Amino acid sequence: MPKWIGGALCCIVAVIAVSAWWVYNCGFQLKETTYLYIDTDDNVDSISQKIECQAAPESMRVFHLFAGLLNLKDRIHTGRYEVSPQHTMLNLIRNIRNHNEKPIMLVVPSTRTMDAMAGKLANQLMIDSISIKQYLKDEGNIKALGYTKETLPGLFIPNTYEVYWDISIPKLMERMQKENAAFWNEKRVDKLKEVSQYAGEEMTKEKVTTLASIVDSETANNGEKPTIAALYMNRMRKSMALQSDPTVIYAIGDFSIRRVLHEHLKVESPYNTYRNLGLPPGPIRVPSIAGIDAVLNHDKNSYIYMCAKEDFSGTHNFAVSYREHLDNASKYTKALNARGILR
Repeated sequence: MPKWIGGALCCIVAVIAVSAWWVYNCGFQLKETTYLYIDTDDNVDSISQKIECQAAPESMRVFHLFAGLLNLKDRIHTGRYEVSPQHTMLNLIRNIRNHNEKPIMLVVPSTRTMDAMAGKLANQLMIDSISIKQYLKDEGNIKALGYTKETLPGLFIPNTYEVYWDISIPKLMERMQKENAAFWNEKRVDKLKEVSQYAGEEMTKEKVTTLASIVDSETANNGEKPTIAALYMNRMRKSMALQSDPTVIYAIGDFSIRRVLHEHLKVESPYNTYRNLGLPPGPIRVPSIAGIDAVLNHDKNSYIYMCAKEDFSGTHNFAVSYREHLDNASKYTKALNARGILR
């Protein structure tokens, strides 16, 4: 064989080797990690478009080459997939085929309603809000979770949880059940007996959660919450109506109300604690951890009355006597009038 033929073959082999190495290692021109979200409607073409728009690929031809060789069209899995400067196109395609997705940090907030919770969760997950709302309104699902329509807000413990973006609704609710069980550990359950003694009636987890939702609705100031929790339990122990304005607002369903008037107090509802003794049938919002722990670790005081401070600081004036309370209420009413807050 002539020497020039051998040299040409070596060059060809070298070119093939370099090309193969480049194809195998072809990746992304990224400065930082990004994430590719693949949902149920995606196919190879739509994934290709997402990669091109979001991941600065070195070559989309390489994507289509490996997508074909690895039969990606029949092995697409939903999920959130990491794409880093170190990833190759082959890495990404293999991850999608093998459902090797990266989790998200899901924020479960304290919301006023289950519809609001559905919206907040849907904004972070692949699931749509309508599906979550329907699931949470289905009596069979609610019963299977161990709750009633009224007590369901107590299922959710506001916190941040690591989950997969494409988690199903049943799996998500199963996770919420596990997190709820972990939250109500032996230490918290043991406190129920003391809280029951202070309140003058058996305080179950459901009742503590309901009271915590009222406390949370009264103030965002965590330092005040144990004081307010004790105040309401003082009223319970004395068989006095709780007379909580947030429960009236919840009963009316108009959360824009800033000033509860006498006409509002007439609303017929089991949640109106001006007309009904004791706690309402369930939480008036998803209570916070701080709210629940405020009830379990309540102050011991003699307060019976509270009124928002006239400086609109979000804190309250507390009172033992009705006369003192009227003085506090008068100050607050004057402040509302001065600001023109009529409702």
